[in-house]
Amino acid sequence: MSASTEKKNRRAAREAGTDKRTLAAREEAKKKAVQKRRWTIGTIVVVLLIAVVIVLNTSLPYTTLSAVSIAGRNYTPAEVSYYYGNSYFTWANQYGSYASVFGLDTSGGIYGLSSQECPMLEEGSWRDFFLDTAKQQMIQSQALSDYAAENGIALDDEELAEIDANLDATETYAQTLGYSGIDKFLSANYGRGLSLKDVRGYSAQAALADKVMDQKEASLSYEPYQLEEYYRSLDGASDRFDFAYYYAAAETVESTDENGETSSAATEETIAAAKALAEDILADYEAAVAEAGDSADYGALLDEAVAAHVDGATATHQSDYPGSSLNAYADFLKDSQRETGDAAVVDNTNADGSYVVVFLSRNDNHYPMAQVRHILIQAEAGEDGTYSEEAKEAAKARAEEILAEWKAGDATEESFAALAEEYSEDDGSNTNGGLYDHVYKGQMVEEFDEFCFAGHKPGDTAIVYGESSSYAGYHVMYYVGEGEQYSDYIARTALTEQDLSAWLEELTASYTATDRFGLRLVG
Repeated sequence: MSASTEKKNRRAAREAGTDKRTLAAREEAKKKAVQKRRWTIGTIVVVLLIAVVIVLNTSLPYTTLSAVSIAGRNYTPAEVSYYYGNSYFTWANQYGSYASVFGLDTSGGIYGLSSQECPMLEEGSWRDFFLDTAKQQMIQSQALSDYAAENGIALDDEELAEIDANLDATETYAQTLGYSGIDKFLSANYGRGLSLKDVRGYSAQAALADKVMDQKEASLSYEPYQLEEYYRSLDGASDRFDFAYYYAAAETVESTDENGETSSAATEETIAAAKALAEDILADYEAAVAEAGDSADYGALLDEAVAAHVDGATATHQSDYPGSSLNAYADFLKDSQRETGDAAVVDNTNADGSYVVVFLSRNDNHYPMAQVRHILIQAEAGEDGTYSEEAKEAAKARAEEILAEWKAGDATEESFAALAEEYSEDDGSNTNGGLYDHVYKGQMVEEFDEFCFAGHKPGDTAIVYGESSSYAGYHVMYYVGEGEQYSDYIARTALTEQDLSAWLEELTASYTATDRFGLRLVG
């Protein structure tokens, strides 16, 4: 090839971009482009990772993602966390220190529950349990809110003001715990993203749901025969019984099986001997009753009959015992023909002994409940938690002063109610004039109870002492009058609960909760 030809070829190659120098330059440029692209992609990934970290450390995912969907409405993780936290705190507060018995560790609050197995579920954690509860609450709340909107039910200004007052109290409480604001308190205890504005909305929705339920309950009514029919269907479960009994237990006999293992159990002979003992005691009791006639003290006579056959033994005496907890002798005591002093031998359902049972009385709750107002003045407890006579006398003197003040004034039920709200130390009634509207026998401490059912007329007053495990002091009493028959109250309460539950189940039947991606941010 001539020099001129080679020169022409090199020029043509350069023009075409195929000469060695050009190819090398292009290869180098390509490498730099690839490297630059890698650095660019890497920078983008780093920026994205930083952005994700920043987002996850803000409330944005908790207030924008969907965690649960119910009937077309999406709930954010923050919203679900509110209901989740409420279900947890309600349960934890109800059981308190006993929560650990159920395997719930409350030291971490709502966090970390996914690692704790819940015995209430066949398979699942405490997080699953409280999420299920939260979803049911959300379904009910939404269904009732929808019902309210459809039926023109809304909260009035007073009800809204009460919500604000409760939230103000919560904010004050948060500050006493050292939180800079209520939002910080809510985030720490419920989860990120929850604010005071949100809680106010949820509280309003809950109050509206309660209002709907209250109106529905007020619409329910029952005829007297329906109440009586229902109460009778309980078959004495709500009745209260006084009775005495002695249990003749069959002796156990030790035996060894073919594998050499020993065990103890009653035999046919010892069971028969125990029943014979019970029958002998019954015979002695009936003979003593026949001899005593109308003056018989049936419980004491059973004690004597037992002692005659078993050294140092006496009968067990039960008073105001609930019919729902009766033992093998339930059918005997619940017999409608039963009369005071009736007795029988009843075999134990475990077939290892026999009871001698004496029927004393039955309270079928067909009596009017009491309506009373009271003003409680508590005695001051000493450092050891006991109450000195001086402290009790001081409380009594203060109670007498209050009663004298009432008598010196209008001496009406309204003026008594005003004094109760001013002076009473009973947190359960000092915001409603000291009123207890449905008092049944045995509900209150003994002296309080005696006043309620001593045959007073409306307007009667008295000062009575009262003491329990939580207080000692004096009650200034005001008798308002008789209330509803207790058996009717029991039946009405049960029927109302049944009918409300059935109505609510029907109302929520079409509502289902569907889990969304954001649910993993709850708890």
